[in-house]
Amino acid sequence: MSVLLEAEHISASYLLDEAGARETPPCIRAVDDVSLELHEGEVIGIAGESGCGKSTLAMVLSGTVRPPLQVTAGRLRIAEQAVPLAGGGSDPRAASDADQTPLLRGRVVAMLPQGAMNALNPTLRIRDFVFDVLRSHLPGITRQEAIERASERLERLGLPPRVLSAYPHQLSGGMKQRVVAVVSTLLDPDVLVADEPTSALDVTSQRMLLALLVSFLEQSIIRGIVFITHELPLLRYIAQRIAIMYAGQLVEVGPTDRVLFAPSHPYTQALMHATIVLEKGTRRQRIKTVGGAPPGLLSPPPGCRFHPRCPVAMPICSQSVPPAVSVGERHDAACWWVAGHSAGEAGATHDAARR
Repeated sequence: MSVLLEAEHISASYLLDEAGARETPPCIRAVDDVSLELHEGEVIGIAGESGCGKSTLAMVLSGTVRPPLQVTAGRLRIAEQAVPLAGGGSDPRAASDADQTPLLRGRVVAMLPQGAMNALNPTLRIRDFVFDVLRSHLPGITRQEAIERASERLERLGLPPRVLSAYPHQLSGGMKQRVVAVVSTLLDPDVLVADEPTSALDVTSQRMLLALLVSFLEQSIIRGIVFITHELPLLRYIAQRIAIMYAGQLVEVGPTDRVLFAPSHPYTQALMHATIVLEKGTRRQRIKTVGGAPPGLLSPPPGCRFHPRCPVAMPICSQSVPPAVSVGERHDAACWWVAGHSAGEAGATHDAARR
């Protein structure tokens, strides 16, 4: 299986002192040393608590970084093409690279935003919005050509072309989000980054949007999806792998069923304790919240960032950053406790707690 997207040691921060009053301005390290791969035809889900850095990572991967967010380290390749990661820094070479980013956005990578109403202009019909989007990437395209392209794409995906004549307020929330998804992929990008696209939808609309995203892959409109959400159960229906994020870092990455039903990292286990697993019934399941609160990313704790909340923390956890340990095929967890246990023992701890 070929690698479609490869992110290596990505770090990104929000600068709090853009005026340069300090030699080293304070910053919120929202993404810290994240490495991730997306394979051809794959959907990888990224999950975690609010404020863990998911949306920031989405902006980095989709090339939509804006000040005060700045990429401070790392490399990104999509479809064997290097993607510039400049984020408003003072390096003139970075600024030059940033000028090339719009040429890649929409063609190589596209973003499906969280709020459809925020993406659509309420004063424009959908067809006018489509024309504006395509004209920004294809200056020579005519209005009729843009409308025909969008109409053909909607018909191909089983959506009514008549929505092109509607204003956003005339469409349901689910239809608006599906229209935005179609518009985001009109240039057939290699990778679609979906940032919590189902958060404002009812269950039926969520399923319809997920089915649409799957059809993008089946019809080779796109080649891979990074799906970001805080709703773990959704990932069971769309993702082949899941990456769990905590305080700006990835703590566990593995196949969907392994991460959901036999998690290794204590934080992933805690998330699953707070989630109802319908396959196991609801009568005997007890929901537990994750104790404590996520750390501030202005000055995160040393070592493992989860150690102040971790029930199995050891002295080394507060001293050294844990390495990523293999706990199965394509399944890694960054945890000192996991490093001292076999994959079976680590996963069994969660199963025993659930019973």
